Amino acid sequence: MADQLILGVDLGGTTTKIAILNTDGEIQHKWEITTDSSNDGEHILPNIAQSFTAKLAELNLSKTDFLGIGIGVPGPVDMEAGIMYEAVNLGWSPNYPVVKKLQDLAKMPVVIDNDANVAALGEMWKGAGEGTKDLVCVTLGTGVGGGMIANGDIIHGVKGAAGEIGHITVVPEHGAPCNCGKTGCLETVASATGIVRIAKEHMQASEQPSALRDVLKQHGCITAKDVFECASNHDKLAVEVIDYVTMHLGLALANVGNALNPEKIVLGGGVSKAGDSLLKPLQAYFSTFAFSTVAKSTTIDVATLENDAGVIGAAWLVLNKQP
Repeated sequence: MADQLILGVDLGGTTTKIAILNTDGEIQHKWEITTDSSNDGEHILPNIAQSFTAKLAELNLSKTDFLGIGIGVPGPVDMEAGIMYEAVNLGWSPNYPVVKKLQDLAKMPVVIDNDANVAALGEMWKGAGEGTKDLVCVTLGTGVGGGMIANGDIIHGVKGAAGEIGHITVVPEHGAPCNCGKTGCLETVASATGIVRIAKEHMQASEQPSALRDVLKQHGCITAKDVFECASNHDKLAVEVIDYVTMHLGLALANVGNALNPEKIVLGGGVSKAGDSLLKPLQAYFSTFAFSTVAKSTTIDVATLENDAGVIGAAWLVLNKQP
């Protein structure tokens, strides 16, 4: 490969996605390794470095072929200091020096950012936001994450916590508890786990027949996908659940839109795969709650890069934020 290369790393609590990309953001090779968070996460970065070194040998490449390593991590960071403030799911101590440790192990320059921010950069560069400089990316998965880009740059805030869209309070009274310690966060409503919780609450509060009851009886559980499928088949209870979810999500996104007026809001994560069953009611509520100029100028789209967004955004970091 004559083109210079970049290593993109998307560090997750369970698995770590790794890819070799060229400077056009095209993935040449990609693979995954298990994230070993035992012993306070001491093996995580050595495992990444070892996996990378083994892949270089396999592909007959040298570290001199690479511009550097970009890494997205699941928590707030200080990019300049190269530290991760908190890493609850990884076992690392506060203010963990990710950049220094990985640079020492890999003998290459390293750039870091929060994983949701990195995914947003990936969508801006090569995904649904391509050609857009003002973008909000919202990940609707087990939790709700977000990255906000203004004029081509991620907004970090004073402690790296900007973009925590999942922790906007949308149910100010009697809201469900959130893992962050608050109650009524958007994450408790619009995440996959939140949708399931709300569906179960609706089933308990009502005796109306529903296909969701049949799914629960047959499988012993229901998923967010089940709720959307039943809603698309006009199941009344499921439709009520989706209406509740999209109303709160639309309110939160309208408030974000009013503050930033992005060109696009891009939805990623497993919940976004519901397509029009999610987008149509969400767009209606967004238009209701957003300032009129925002409602007309901001569009809501579904992310296109899926699991590759993180490694592609990490490569963008190396090209644009190299110290």
